[in-house]
Order: sequence, then structure tokens, then C-alpha cells
Amino acid sequence: MKIIPLYFGLLTGALVLGAPSLLPAAEPAATGTLHIDIPVALKEARVVFNMDHLAFEGDNPTGLNYMKVLHEDFVQAKTHHSLVAIFHGEAGYMLLDDARYNAVRHTPRGNPYKAMIATLQEKGVRFELCAVTARGNGWTNEDVLSGVKVVTSANLRIIQLVQDGYLQIQP
Repeated sequence: MKIIPLYFGLLTGALVLGAPSLLPAAEPAATGTLHIDIPVALKEARVVFNMDHLAFEGDNPTGLNYMKVLHEDFVQAKTHHSLVAIFHGEAGYMLLDDARYNAVRHTPRGNPYKAMIATLQEKGVRFELCAVTARGNGWTNEDVLSGVKVVTSANLRIIQLVQDGYLQIQP
């Protein structure tokens, strides 16, 4: 009977002592330069962000981070571009003004994403909210952030934009 606990103790000890070898080795510091094998140069890019679910990098929504980075990449590359963000489903609340956001999210702090959204709007990113999502939650046009447009249906709008040559990204 004492053999089983001893066996598990030895097994556990071996795993703990051997665990560091199971971890990936730290990458050495880079030396030299990075060579680009496939340079990408776009003359034009049209992108629609399908913002239908919650995904975060820390406190920031992944989709908003992607929009910022992609916009910066396009500006740096001098790519003519159009970015549209369509919010629906569980992510729709991100486009609410402070008062409605507070009521929906049960907080007194206001919409923490509004500054990031306003900055992206200033850079030309268009933000749209699905009417189906808004109606389902009892929201009106007065409940959304300034500059946000309401569309008949997120899915129909995405189809329309894809047919017009937009590439869909779903972060």
C-alpha cells in the first residue's frame, strides 16, 4: 500500500524537476537585420471589421486595436484605404454613449471605448451599429456615440460591403 504513494511522489517529483525542460527556451536576442522576403505593397484596401463578439487584449478590444494598427500600416505604406467597423450581437454595447452604457453595463464610469472610437473616427474609420441588435436591446439612435450610423442588419451590410470589394476581418 505504501508503494502507490511513493510511486506518485516520485512521479510528481520527476515532473516538477523535469518541468523546466518542457518549457520553450527563451529566444536569443536578435543580431543583424531582418530581411523581408515578400514585400507587400497595396495601392488600395477596403476592410470591413465584423465586430460580433468580445475579444480583448488586456482592457482594450482586439478589434479596435486591429483598426488602429491597420490604419497606421496603411498610412505608412501610402495605401488608399477605407475601414468600416460593424458592431452587432454581444459587442454592440461598445458603441453606446455614456448614459446608456452606464445603464447597460451597471457602472458609473461611462463608455471606456469612446475615446478610442472617436480617435479612429477622426482618422476616417466608419462605425456602424446593427438595428437588429439595437432593437433587441431597446436602444435608439440617441443612445449611440456621435458619428455612429445605424444599419438595417449587420449581416446584410457585411454582405453588401464584401460584394463591393471589402475584405472581412473578424477579430
